[in-house]
Amino acid sequence: METLGSTMAQILVLASWPNSEVLPALSLLGHRVRVIAAEPAALVSAPVADLVLLDARHDLVSAKSLAKILNTTGMSSPLIVVLGEGGLPAMNAEWGSSDFILETAGPGEIEARIRTAIGRGKIQDKSETISASGVVIDEASYSAKVHGKPLDLTYKEFELLRFLAQHSGRVFTREQLLSEVWGYDYFGGTRTVDVHIRRLRAKLGDLESLIGTVRNVGYRFNNSLDESEYAPSGF
Repeated sequence: METLGSTMAQILVLASWPNSEVLPALSLLGHRVRVIAAEPAALVSAPVADLVLLDARHDLVSAKSLAKILNTTGMSSPLIVVLGEGGLPAMNAEWGSSDFILETAGPGEIEARIRTAIGRGKIQDKSETISASGVVIDEASYSAKVHGKPLDLTYKEFELLRFLAQHSGRVFTREQLLSEVWGYDYFGGTRTVDVHIRRLRAKLGDLESLIGTVRNVGYRFNNSLDESEYAPSGF
């Protein structure tokens, strides 16, 4: 399905008020839209999205604080802030957003801003090689190396490592990893995620701490190895 010349996107809307239409004209487009509360606690289980829309129409202070949290927790998706006209003077670079848009925007403007933000992000991420703390992941050849030595990974181990590295710093629950890496049609339990994480760590050797455990939540790819808060072991 196409919308005004662009492919359908996964859009996550962070709404400050329950059941409110943050951007009314968005419903006229064919994008897949998920709406969750604009609260830090809701971000833990937030689905992966191509673009995030943040509702800042009613509470600029809270919205700006949430925008900073999104940027400091490793969110890789472009962020567009939705404002009422009275909120325009508060918009500046400190929000860390890709763009902003008024709640009264029509479908043509919304689609153009979505397409531009996602396109800009793809240009920035177009490299097929991911490098982090001694690990090099080559997406084109489905291979990975540690300190220059090839890793012997299964397909799912590679996909799991790549997914975590692509979203470095962001915490994912086992359920999220299962749906994103194994797919929605996979009927196995979340224990398979733990098994693959354990195998990956064993193969990473002295870099096993790159894959951190956030207790009672899930896993993340660490930005550095000195973050003792994120233990390399324990489920």
